[in-house]
Formats: sequence, C-alpha cells, structure tokens
Amino acid sequence: MTTFVYIVGDSEVNVWGLSGRERLHRMLKAHHERITLVDDLGNIPDGGSVLFLCADHLFDARVLSTLVQTKSNLILDSNSDQIAAIHITDGNASNVLADFLGAGDGNAISVFPHYSLDELNLNLQQKNLKKKDAPYLFFINRANYKVLESELFSGSYKGVTDLVTKWVWPAPASWITHLCVRIGLSPNHVTLMSYVFAILAGVSFWFGSYGIGLLMGWIMTFLDTVDGKLARVTVTSSRLGDVLDHGLDIIHPPLWYMAWGIGLSAVSLSVSGLEVLIWLMFIGYIGGRICEGVFQFFVGSFDIFIWQKFDSFNRLITARRNPNLILLTGGWIIDQPDFGFFAVVIWHLISTAILVIRVVYGWRAKYHNGPLKSWFEEIAPNQEDGGLAVRIFTRTPVSINDRRVTN
Repeated sequence: MTTFVYIVGDSEVNVWGLSGRERLHRMLKAHHERITLVDDLGNIPDGGSVLFLCADHLFDARVLSTLVQTKSNLILDSNSDQIAAIHITDGNASNVLADFLGAGDGNAISVFPHYSLDELNLNLQQKNLKKKDAPYLFFINRANYKVLESELFSGSYKGVTDLVTKWVWPAPASWITHLCVRIGLSPNHVTLMSYVFAILAGVSFWFGSYGIGLLMGWIMTFLDTVDGKLARVTVTSSRLGDVLDHGLDIIHPPLWYMAWGIGLSAVSLSVSGLEVLIWLMFIGYIGGRICEGVFQFFVGSFDIFIWQKFDSFNRLITARRNPNLILLTGGWIIDQPDFGFFAVVIWHLISTAILVIRVVYGWRAKYHNGPLKSWFEEIAPNQEDGGLAVRIFTRTPVSINDRRVTN
C-alpha cells in the first residue's frame, strides 16, 4: 500500500547546500516504490496512509525508512515536546495537519502514541559503510547547522577502512567537500577528475617518473575520498556514480603496480624475474578480491573486514591501494623504487594468504556453529568503553539540543 508523504515547512538554513525540504525530497527517492509525495492534501484518498515530515529537522536515513514502512499511528518526537513526524493509517489528514501546525484543537492527534528515537525499531548497523552508529534526528537552525554539517560528514565515513582514509584524509576532505558544494561540483565531476589523475599516475610510473606519479596518485586517492563524501552529504548518490567510482577502484591499482615495475627499466634498474613478480602481484591482488567475494556471498553474508575485530584491524593495513602507496612512496624516498615494488608484491601475497585463512576459518565456523555474525552486532547502543576496537571503528554522534531557537 502506498504511503502519501506530505512535507511540512522548511529549515531556516541550508545544511551542505540543501534546505531541509530539498534533502527530504532527495532522500525519499530511495523509497519511490512505497510512497507518493503530495503537496495538496486533497490528493490523498479517504483512509489513506499518510506521513507528515517536518522539514526543519535533519532525519537519519534509517529513521526515514522506518517511518515510511510503519503500519501504525504514531508521533515521533525529536524531544519531549517537539513533533518531528506523524504517521496516520486512517483519519482526517487535514485535521491532523492542523493539529501538527498548532492551528487545530488537538483532538485529531491526542490519541496518537508518542515515540522517541530510542523507541523506534531501528537497525543500527550500516553494512554498506562497515560500521554501527546510533541514528539521529536533529532540529536545524542557524546556531547548530555547522555542527550538523560536521556530523553528517563524519557519519559519511566508513567505520572500517584503511589507515590513510581514516586518519589522514578527513580534515582536508571536509574542506574540499565544502568547496565543491560552494562552486557546484557534483560527485561525478570529482570522480571524473580522479580518473584523469589515475591515468596520469599510471603513465608517470610507466616512464619511471615516480615522484610525479606518486603526487598524481595521492591526489587521485584523495579525490576518491571526496567524491563519496560529497555524494553522501548532499544525497546525490547515483548508479552511474557508483559504477564509475567502484570500477576505477577495482581496475587501477594493479595497473599502477605493473606500470611501476615496468618503469624500473626507465631509471636503469634491472630486476631479475620482473615478469614473474608482476604475475605474482596480479595473483595476490585478484586472489584477495576473490576471497572477499567468497566470504561475503557464501560464508558470512557481510564484508569479511567486519567479521571479527582482527579483520577490522587487518583492513587498516591490508594490501589495498593506500597502504601499497605508502610502500611505494617509502621506496621512492630512499631512492630504491625496486624495494617499493618488491614490498608491494610481498605484501599482496601475505595479505591474500591471511584472507584465505580467514575464509577457511569462517567456513568452518559457519559449518560447526551456524550463521556468522559481525562483531558490530555485539556492541551495545551508545557503548563508550568497549576496548580499542570500539574506540577506533565506532563513534558517538554529537549531542545537540534540537529545540527550536527563536531570535
């Protein structure tokens, strides 16, 4: 059954370039099969399921999804005395809206049960971002919008990723994401720029211009962080952007390493068995990707790096692009690019061996003990002291007073 969604009001200030109303419109596109957006209550049939959303609030996607799918009357309060959303399964939508806006007598919604955010049945784990965060529902005003922008940006990061993405890129990526919003660059624009830098890096490696190639490579990896964050904070993710981004992520790393190896001859370095080393690198790279796919689709039904805490720590340094770039950069700094290439090949083989062991171990654990669970599922909501892994791979969302502020 279709839920009719009516958006009430708007925010007094934009967050990441979007008003509250526009952000809700973009977020609701993900539910187009379940909902019908309406601007006129007269278009809602008698007895229709209606969801009123207050656009001066910042809704977590999980909160919005729960509201869209609910099948009962409810009022969602962002705090003890402020309504953020109302869902009605039947009744007079006009009277409910009047009560919502404070223009009615209050009888239409007086019998509706009130829910706080903690009382909604929400899935806290976000497998696509490899993390577990508490959901949020914030009022938007001029006093807190910068904090909300910071919160949205922090929340757009994967919980489990490599050490460069986790600890080096966030601050500069936030600055550049703000710049992209101000000048109107879309995530796909940033992705296309990263393609250019990826090609420039590969060509530079091929001809032995390692310093220039590394500069291009690091810029590319930085832009690869920015495009995803820009897409999430502005709700502009698209299927094309996803294909472009992930396609580049999968294809370019081994081509870089191969080009680096071939470029050694351009700097008068002769490497015995170079062809064999390149093949070993490809075997390690492809083998690692295969292990990740086998685990997710046949063993754990989730990413291997969020299975146990060991796996999450392993993701910080495993043979993916950024850790390998560190090895190549180190080789260039000491003027031994051949050592950097050897290190990348060896690290690929070691990392893939570890993944093979983890897949086998996971298969045995599933066979003997039943379906596997991610260690994130064991984290209690708002858990603050759960050891090093919890402190590194999870975060506590900001606490913001979301009451309306009057000037």
